[in-house]
Amino acid sequence: MDQLRVGLYVDLELSWFEHPFAFSHFKIKSEDQIKIIRSLGLKTVRYNPALSDSVPAQKNAAPETAPKPVPEMASKAAPEMSQEPEVVETNPDILEAIAAKRVMMERNKAQREAAARIENAFVNTAKAIRDIEKDLFVRPAETVRQATELITQIAESILCAPELAIHVMGDKTGGEELYFHSLNVTTLSMMMAREIRLPQEVVGVLGMGALFHDIGCKDIPKRILMKTEPLTQAERHLFEMHCQYGVEAGQRLKFAPAVLAIIGEHHELFDGSGYPEKLKGESVGLLSRIVVIANHYDELCNPLNVAEALTPNEALSLMFAKLRSKFDPKLLQVFIRCLGVYPPGTIVQLSNGVIGMVATVNTTKPMKPVLVIYDANIPKAEAILVDLERETDLIIAKAIRPAQVPREVYNYLSPRKRVSYYFDAGQPGQEGGAV
Repeated sequence: MDQLRVGLYVDLELSWFEHPFAFSHFKIKSEDQIKIIRSLGLKTVRYNPALSDSVPAQKNAAPETAPKPVPEMASKAAPEMSQEPEVVETNPDILEAIAAKRVMMERNKAQREAAARIENAFVNTAKAIRDIEKDLFVRPAETVRQATELITQIAESILCAPELAIHVMGDKTGGEELYFHSLNVTTLSMMMAREIRLPQEVVGVLGMGALFHDIGCKDIPKRILMKTEPLTQAERHLFEMHCQYGVEAGQRLKFAPAVLAIIGEHHELFDGSGYPEKLKGESVGLLSRIVVIANHYDELCNPLNVAEALTPNEALSLMFAKLRSKFDPKLLQVFIRCLGVYPPGTIVQLSNGVIGMVATVNTTKPMKPVLVIYDANIPKAEAILVDLERETDLIIAKAIRPAQVPREVYNYLSPRKRVSYYFDAGQPGQEGGAV
């Protein structure tokens, strides 16, 4: 213990609940951390020379003050602590350590509760979209009013929030999977609109166009819509008619011309290789160019054939590296900036070797996401959440394909079969206003 110094990368060999730090292994940053480590009851601590910035201090000569290290004693320290509560009461360093851990645990609990609240809001919004689509042509005026109201609520929530956190959804999604694509495209489109500071009334138009961009698919046979093998030329031609059918449906519903334009142009690509009109560059409307990016990204992440699904990181990388010419370059940069290099749902390895999954990206700090951390000693339901904005000495070293992580890690982190996004637009420090 007397050899500890700032810059050593140490492994406490205690479970996460028995110390106040974010990880059991980390680089010592201050003398205060050394005090806390010494108060934990450990006789020795292991360090990693390769990850350290310094070497241990010279050992004191007096044997009675510097006992010979005994590695196996580290693992026995925790039970001894729990058996002697009177030490905890009298040692201010340990009191401080336990208080810090409680704060961390409360923060994790609050983050899990917030995630559950946001997932419920996501499912409720998907159900609202289901009801809107079901009644669209039965009670057109009423359902269009409901859709407009829903989009207005989402737009106000997103645009008025000082910070916007995009969350990846869990698997308990209430059986509304059919409506996730529309909701994903709407959420991601509005996220981009916020970033480029579109006026609220324009964002409302964008939201309606994004929500109903695939309305023309109602007139396409299901055997074509659900086909996982490549479409024949005739089938492809019929499928591409959904843009025209969508515009016709929107006209019957008396949608605004700007909404109709999005419905008709959501497959037009910047290089002119899209359909139905092969429009090029800025001849495709600004709002349509936004929806094109959100729509293409979600189709890469959530194709009909799940085996072909790309991870969020792969989808973003493909769009930037190989498909860049197909999208408005400025808007693609905006999209990447909002989701970050590591979008929600991406499995990553941190600079300290720990593996986690990106759970939330704050659009103002996309390189500092919140991660769910794999730790075999902690129950999955109580998994550690680490905010990289707080852990300033940690960075993401690389993204990892789900197939490359051990099965037990994969099952613990539960990367989603479908990747869905929703947002938390609450005031910092308050319960969020997710709709």
